[in-house]
Amino acid sequence: MSFADATQFWNERFDKEEFIFGKEPNEYLVEKANQYLKTGDKVLCIADGEGRNGVWLAKQGMQVVGFDASDIALAKAKQFAKDNQVEVEYVFSDTDSFIWHANTYDAVIGIFIQFADPAMRKRIFQKTYETLKPGSLFILQGYTPKQLEYKTGGPSLIEHLYTEELIRDLAQDFNILELHSYEKALSEGPRHTGMSAILGLVAQKPI
Repeated sequence: MSFADATQFWNERFDKEEFIFGKEPNEYLVEKANQYLKTGDKVLCIADGEGRNGVWLAKQGMQVVGFDASDIALAKAKQFAKDNQVEVEYVFSDTDSFIWHANTYDAVIGIFIQFADPAMRKRIFQKTYETLKPGSLFILQGYTPKQLEYKTGGPSLIEHLYTEELIRDLAQDFNILELHSYEKALSEGPRHTGMSAILGLVAQKPI
């Protein structure tokens, strides 16, 4: 899918008053950020949508950069940041056109970025590795194939879903600190509600 196609696809979904994934940050991100990140860290949020995660990180005192392929979502995110009296640097971009500056970030966040097909997913892991400072972290959450049974969010294409084996292979240049699959009820707006089959990863770029 081209950048223009992705923009059209996501704009159609985000073009409503409600926040389709809610305004609260992702639970896994909150847990891992509290465990591993600190005030002042420079953090990149991949496809941050309406800003629920980037704004929360900024409220914790972090320097946040976020990008998304939907300009409608970014307009909502910018207003959400303003309403919460925080600064987030938002960039209108998809993952391939974003400028991933080398050795720049203390953490990269990927929460339900399962628009990525296998080839794009591989590029995202490579770019994330390059853009992280040595010793810094990649925090990822996504759906596993069992999610196709629950149908409570996420893509319907199995090749866009995560298994531990797949993620371990993609993260082979990292030190994997945490990687596990589990099932939990989510309540993240109308698009992510109900029992879900999910995977969490915390991986560190070697020092």
